[in-house]
Amino acid sequence: MSITQTACAQNRDAPDLFAQFCANCHGPDLGGGSAPSMLDDVWTYGGTGTDEELAHQIAKGNLEKGMPAWESVFNEAEIRALVVFIRERRAGYQRNRETLPAPPADLVLHTQQHDFVIETVTDEVDTPWSINWLPDGTMLITEKSGSLRLLRDGELLPPVMDTPWVDGAGQAGLLEVAPHPDYATNGWIYLSFSDPATTPAGANVSFTKIVRGRITDGTWTDEEVIYAADIAHYRQPGSVHYGNRIAFDDTGHIFFSIGDRGAQQHAQDLGRPNGKIHRLHDDGRIPNDNPFVADPTALPSIWSYGHRNPQGLDFDPATGELWSTEHGPRGGDELNLITRSTNYGWPLITYGMNYNGTPITARTAAAGMAQPVIHWTPSIAVCGIDFYEGDLFPGWRGNLLVTALAQQHLRRVVIVDNQVVEQEILFQDFGRCRDVASGPDGAIYVALNRPDRIVRLVPAPTAQP
Repeated sequence: MSITQTACAQNRDAPDLFAQFCANCHGPDLGGGSAPSMLDDVWTYGGTGTDEELAHQIAKGNLEKGMPAWESVFNEAEIRALVVFIRERRAGYQRNRETLPAPPADLVLHTQQHDFVIETVTDEVDTPWSINWLPDGTMLITEKSGSLRLLRDGELLPPVMDTPWVDGAGQAGLLEVAPHPDYATNGWIYLSFSDPATTPAGANVSFTKIVRGRITDGTWTDEEVIYAADIAHYRQPGSVHYGNRIAFDDTGHIFFSIGDRGAQQHAQDLGRPNGKIHRLHDDGRIPNDNPFVADPTALPSIWSYGHRNPQGLDFDPATGELWSTEHGPRGGDELNLITRSTNYGWPLITYGMNYNGTPITARTAAAGMAQPVIHWTPSIAVCGIDFYEGDLFPGWRGNLLVTALAQQHLRRVVIVDNQVVEQEILFQDFGRCRDVASGPDGAIYVALNRPDRIVRLVPAPTAQP
């Protein structure tokens, strides 16, 4: 019996339907995962959020924004039940939103090698997306809504003025922040964001863009464009899969990821920038040794392709190799070792399936396409990563720290000879883990969404080295 026939045979329980078909994207508590939260008052797919609009979006979907149609899977009664279920959960959230969980300051968490506590650094941020540091210990924080913040000596400063205007709808926003490796000399800070634009025909569109600038007296100055796609490649604003993470190698190159922007087939098209990892000189010039620089049909900035939505990117300091984490569809989140000119297969091969339970392809492998080092199925909604380099947790030095949005956890991954040999969840259920970074003090800092805050992991008082 097909899924559709089963759906029509009897009405199924709404919470079970949500858990089976919807939680992978919207989170088990509706707080969001790879798709937006359904608990706030921002209705990405449903206008003002009336029952009729919500039911219509469940039934018809919006593929441009990554929302599948469910009318072949759910019958009308089940769609109505899902609307009621979502309303009930939203009402409960609104009643209890002042008591959202935060890590208890005195809670000692025990792991295989270290005991630690979680300290709140700041809870005055709005959907923090990326965290990084300047050489003097000042923390850089991007807020998805478009603000660049500085946290200095424990004080969260007002937003930096005159930063780029961003498209902040859906999965768009102000994304990565990264200081130049030689920041102490040149003062450059790099930002990636969803750039809003208007086509010659008057359509509103957006795409991932990268600029660099300096902060002078609390103001963004000296801006230079490092990467901007041709306007022909921009897509509907507020949509999905912008990427984006930035990593610098030790030879003066910047690497950055751009998701497929909801257009799966573009990931295999070397003439398009989406679904790729790119490589440029730190000033935006094309390196002469890029793999496709001599191919007139390819964009010369491309380093690798066949990616869905890479939102983690970091170099292993021990080996110099580049690693990426990538959101799969329903299942098939990936950890990839990134090498030049490699095709990572999306959407021709995948370990995931469509969100409505239908297959994308029967193939998980194909000649000429790289396999993930590991895949997470069901999806954890994998996000930012960082190789730990601090001294506070010596047993974890060199391990890869991996964040998860939907599963709301921080994961430690041990890699030996380019293979994952061990994984451990360090903490879970304190919010959606968006980004992780080793701090200059040796602590591990994590950007959490819902509740929005920056926390840090420090050794438990009895476990100080």
